[in-house]
Amino acid sequence: MKRQAEKSSPSKGSKSENGATAVAETPRGLRKAPPATAKTEPAADAAGEPESNGHVEKEETMPKAGKSPRRRATAETMAAGQRDISVSEFFAKNRHLLGFDNPRKALLTTVKEAVDNSLDACEEAGILPEVWVHIEQTGENRFKVGIQDNGPGIVKAQIPNIFGKLLYGSKFHRLRMSRGQQGIGISAAGMYGVLTTGKPVKIVSSIGKKGKSHDLHYFELQIDTKKNKPEILNGKGEGEDIPFGADGDKFLQKHGVEWKTAKDGTVAHHGTSVTIELEAKYQRGRGSVDDYLEQSAIANPHVTVHYKDPDGKEFHYPRATETLPPEPKEILPHPYGIELGNLVTMLQSTKASTLSQFLTSSFSRVSSSKAGEVCEAAKLSTRGNPHRIGRNDSELLYRALQKAKIPSPSTDCICPIGVPLLLQGLHHVVPAEFYVAETRPPSVYRGNPFLIEVALAYGGSSQAVKISLEALTEMLNETDARTLRQFLINGFSGIGGEAADKILTEAEFGTRASPGKLKPAEIVKLHEAMRNVNLEEGQTMNVLRYANRVPLQFQPGACAITQMITGTNWRAYGLTQSRGGLPSGPVTVMVHVASVWVPFTSESKEAVASYPEIQKEIRLGLQAVGRKLSMFVRKRMKVRQEGERRNVFLRYLGEVATAVNEINGRDRNKLYDLLLKVAKRKTAQADMKIDESGKFVEEGEADFGDNVLIVSHDEPAGAAAPAAATAAPPKKKARKGKG
Repeated sequence: MKRQAEKSSPSKGSKSENGATAVAETPRGLRKAPPATAKTEPAADAAGEPESNGHVEKEETMPKAGKSPRRRATAETMAAGQRDISVSEFFAKNRHLLGFDNPRKALLTTVKEAVDNSLDACEEAGILPEVWVHIEQTGENRFKVGIQDNGPGIVKAQIPNIFGKLLYGSKFHRLRMSRGQQGIGISAAGMYGVLTTGKPVKIVSSIGKKGKSHDLHYFELQIDTKKNKPEILNGKGEGEDIPFGADGDKFLQKHGVEWKTAKDGTVAHHGTSVTIELEAKYQRGRGSVDDYLEQSAIANPHVTVHYKDPDGKEFHYPRATETLPPEPKEILPHPYGIELGNLVTMLQSTKASTLSQFLTSSFSRVSSSKAGEVCEAAKLSTRGNPHRIGRNDSELLYRALQKAKIPSPSTDCICPIGVPLLLQGLHHVVPAEFYVAETRPPSVYRGNPFLIEVALAYGGSSQAVKISLEALTEMLNETDARTLRQFLINGFSGIGGEAADKILTEAEFGTRASPGKLKPAEIVKLHEAMRNVNLEEGQTMNVLRYANRVPLQFQPGACAITQMITGTNWRAYGLTQSRGGLPSGPVTVMVHVASVWVPFTSESKEAVASYPEIQKEIRLGLQAVGRKLSMFVRKRMKVRQEGERRNVFLRYLGEVATAVNEINGRDRNKLYDLLLKVAKRKTAQADMKIDESGKFVEEGEADFGDNVLIVSHDEPAGAAAPAAATAAPPKKKARKGKG
């Protein structure tokens, strides 16, 4: 029996009855089994296994009983792989968080960050800003961007850190209104340029003082992303000093850097210039550099901008005022704007010797008496040492601060644009008939002061009507839109789906026609359709979003400004609106959020977060301008209706007078004059002095309140196209507000 069992269950390497040797089967094929040893395998179970009959047996893959599978890593090997992550290294891999997620957006972000820094520096130094922007194409999808200002310049020792180190700056730790906040923007733009082209960032700066410091400081640098430190590539790692004059100009020209002259033609002896070469895409239309500079002129009427595009065309945006905005003041944090962890850190790092002194010197609006009330509520001594306050006492102090009635923080840290400059700036850029603006009182969110400004322009023609044939041809060649309908909607502000369909119907094009395949004759046909079609009814509201005077170009759907505009019932103000959408009509709305700390949704600073306090103030500002718009729209509609009613009377007065004359023989002319007086008296509102478009000319005929500007039809407003940026402001009949 034993021999029979062994025969029925042959071991590995043993021969079967037909003489074949059993081999192990692997996933990759067959291989021979190792030679059998003297020691035989144990017999099978009593039930036995079927004979192999020459068939191949599968090799056992399961681990033997009592042994655990081998670990791929241990705690020690994982600990050995842990290391610090540089902030530069993080953003180099996640550059989309900073606004560099596509080439077109990267170009705009680079220009925006440099211009924002220039304006902040000039205003802080009390200098009327003058900025030069030059974009030059150096290859396929490669551009060189140069931005220069007439600001105070940068001290030589600080230049490498400002342009070659992320999270380095002077604005993050102070509470006052400024365009820049995080110390990331311009250095991130330089890092993107190095990553995409390998070319270093080139900086030229001068502080304009006598002596050696009067020279131009020239640096070529890049960011060491592993260490988040600048690498200086010229001057043996120390940069170079270049004298003003012909030799200095030759040196800069050789290195591909420009140093512009001031407005009066003299050499600018102070300021900063940065040149970045990057992989990008230049495209006109909405969301372009041209659009950004045009919108910046509205919120910054004290700035002069000189712009040269990649095609060599130059545009000049002169300042509308010679007065700088008031300088915002820095304030201390407000108790309502801190959290428990912040309070613990402040207690540990304070230099104050008593708790009362800590509260009054570390927070705004906390007086000595208020500090005593807070300490009493927290059951702490005002003379206690803040460094010895424990965790539980810190929490009691925090709760007492949040429950105390503390006045709102001071608002002199915010600098609004103001109603007069809002009206002037909007009128200079947006052609319209009726302008209104509103500045809301300051408010607070999370202890941070903020202020909302709203301006509205109504009437006028669409920007699509103003475009030249050359500009339209260039936009068609540059666009990445798949269809003509998409091109019209995304390329021009205020054109919605209805207006785009009207244009395509007039031009006899299909909605799926490709903009890149149009022939010259078809482009002319499209241009004529854009000029001839009445777009007033098909237009959608054009929304201009600003945060601390900076235009927000992307992510409108994620922004609290757009959400509150679409959530407002514009039908109550005389406009048509579909549910959940923007209203229709020739309307442009501008909303400006000014704060010591604007709550952006991401580091790219493209949308404002939806805090309830901010949403409320935006809604109230929109309602204020909406009420005055409603007055204007309804007055103009009433005038038109009365005029049409009078025309009906006049059409039949002659026939009535003639018929009465034939019946009773009364004098026809006298009867006609009497009937005409009755018709005029019954339609007296039609005598309001308006032009053919229904716009009021005389001030006394209608009272729309303060902060309103009305432009007559025969005096065109400032052109919206960049080519008209140099045009002088038009004459107008205005009704301005008191502020």
